[in-house]
Amino acid sequence: MSINRREWLARLAAGGAGLLLPARRTAEAPRPVPQAAPAPAPAPEACPLALKDFQPRSMLHVAEHKVERARFPVIDIHTHLGWSKGEEVSFLATPAQILPVMDRKNIRTMVNLTGGSGVGLLQSIRTFEGAAPGRFVTFTEPSWHRVAQPGYPQWQADEMERAKKAGAKGLKVLKTLGLFLREGGTTGPLVKIDDPRFDPMWDACGRLGLPVAIHVSDPEAFFTPIDRFNERYDELGNHPDWSFYDRDFPSNAELLAARNRMFARHPGTQFIVLHVGNNAENLAFVSENLDRFPKTVVELGARIGELGRQPRTARRFIEKYQDRVLFGTDAVPPPDGDKYPQQVFKDELYEIYYRFLETEDEYFDYAPAVVPPQGRWRIYGLGLPEAVLKKVYHDNAARILGLTS
Repeated sequence: MSINRREWLARLAAGGAGLLLPARRTAEAPRPVPQAAPAPAPAPEACPLALKDFQPRSMLHVAEHKVERARFPVIDIHTHLGWSKGEEVSFLATPAQILPVMDRKNIRTMVNLTGGSGVGLLQSIRTFEGAAPGRFVTFTEPSWHRVAQPGYPQWQADEMERAKKAGAKGLKVLKTLGLFLREGGTTGPLVKIDDPRFDPMWDACGRLGLPVAIHVSDPEAFFTPIDRFNERYDELGNHPDWSFYDRDFPSNAELLAARNRMFARHPGTQFIVLHVGNNAENLAFVSENLDRFPKTVVELGARIGELGRQPRTARRFIEKYQDRVLFGTDAVPPPDGDKYPQQVFKDELYEIYYRFLETEDEYFDYAPAVVPPQGRWRIYGLGLPEAVLKKVYHDNAARILGLTS
């Protein structure tokens, strides 16, 4: 016999425990007086709520710790204070707008990875480092628009030396290489990450002691169909141009393999492999790469959403490679940063990172946003030991950048 659980509970409350099964009656037994049963709850209608409007509130009662200031001084190795196009740069904020947040959050130094090249690099250094010496570090960028020009490989290698003399502390390689740069600029076949034309540039960086902060590929879900199985359905639905599926793009695995071939050819160059080695979903693979390429390190920028949903694995990973993990956020100042809540430069962003690294809090947001921007999940804190925290926050980056404070 089928039993409606809610009806059964309602009858129990009304004293009718035996009403679901017919009772055996004797001839002498008095006929029971019918009892009015509570009206059944109306059947719920089909839910009209759109996924984009779904904002569930957790019913968990767990400890919450707001960490307003990092336990140790911080070097944020991964920020974008401007964008460049050729040798032109445009800035997203002024030092006067950035420094108060840095002071409140105990950020000693911010590394502006997108400092441009040529005269743009000089302008970036003058704007930030000139205004607040010791608080900012600037990386240069390759001149992709010159790739098809005769003599480019040697010219780009020589440019690394000029950039270092100008004050650049490293080279930043965006995912332009591998996913956007084409033989004809914006047309033709994609240029591969391990293209030999860039070998002189990688070698020059190694010779000059310029670390290379490199971003290739993207989250694995960006290379799969945008369907009901894609855990980043919201994110890709909002940004369909972020998808690299079903066109002429290489697969995620192909991009990482090309990167690794390039690493193998340049063992003397220091690579900062951004976004937790460009594969935060697969820390076993990242570990294999760190073991294989001893001159590589990783940073955390915009990937605590991945690390925080595998907290035990993530803590073991960071503790094992505690000398090779750097603090980074991929922070972008407003208003541009407002489009990407997981990396918008403001107090709340840093408080979430600090909470993730310093506490053992459970099930909290990985970005200052009403709807989780990368995937509909929450994260758990790692509660790292102080000795590890100090290395991740500051010491590892200071060593690689050659900073004394």
